[in-house]
Amino acid sequence: MRSFDYSGKTALITGASSGIGMTFAEHLAARGVALVLVARTQTTLQALADRLTKRHHVATVVIVQDLGAPDAGKKIINKLNELALSPDILVNNAGFATYGAFDELSLERQNEEICLNCLIPIELTHALLPAMLKRGNGAVINVASTAGIQPDPYMAIYGATKAFLLSFSEALWAENRRRGVRVLALCPGATETAFFDVVNADEASVGKKMSPDTVVNIGLKALDANRNYVITGCNNWLLGQLHRFVTRRRLLIIAEGMLRPKTHAR
Repeated sequence: MRSFDYSGKTALITGASSGIGMTFAEHLAARGVALVLVARTQTTLQALADRLTKRHHVATVVIVQDLGAPDAGKKIINKLNELALSPDILVNNAGFATYGAFDELSLERQNEEICLNCLIPIELTHALLPAMLKRGNGAVINVASTAGIQPDPYMAIYGATKAFLLSFSEALWAENRRRGVRVLALCPGATETAFFDVVNADEASVGKKMSPDTVVNIGLKALDANRNYVITGCNNWLLGQLHRFVTRRRLLIIAEGMLRPKTHAR
């Protein structure tokens, strides 16, 4: 299998203003890839775009869009059409988690979580994939999670959205593996980003946090190998195999104990 050819390519990255999304932008720019950076913070995005253009001499476009807003996907697609841009690489990175007992969390916030983690990747992939297939070349990287490998008590919706993203990605990989377009589900574990600041609970983090740089390096190597999915790190991979050795019931009991909020009695 040949490595992915980045020459002359343009990548669209959601959630590009920090963490894994920003790191993808840095790595792809270093490979000479032009960038379309999407996030809701204008100043941060523009500073990143200016820095990468200066350092790597790549074209950058900034699309300021709150991905949790209604019709966010359609607005991004319309903007791409206005700019006559058809990205060759799509990195669906934006996402967030809620943490706590399902019945105690806001239903509205959990609906936003489903929309951002699932619906936006669907809409953007559906919009960009046909042109990739017509060119016979392209890539979709969906940033899933080790949380998508098994159910996650107290992060029930997050785990379910990442399980959806993993399943969706692998199905598309199988559909398109002979059509020139690569599809990868990247499944990181705990990573050194602002993710857990949003979750606002350290106990939701399992295992040692990995750097975004390491996560992205693993992801791009997996893309080169045309992998359908990759779990980042040996320890994360081992945790992901636990279902092979215990019953689903036992796995759920273990997961509940690991993820139980400090405010819940044991």
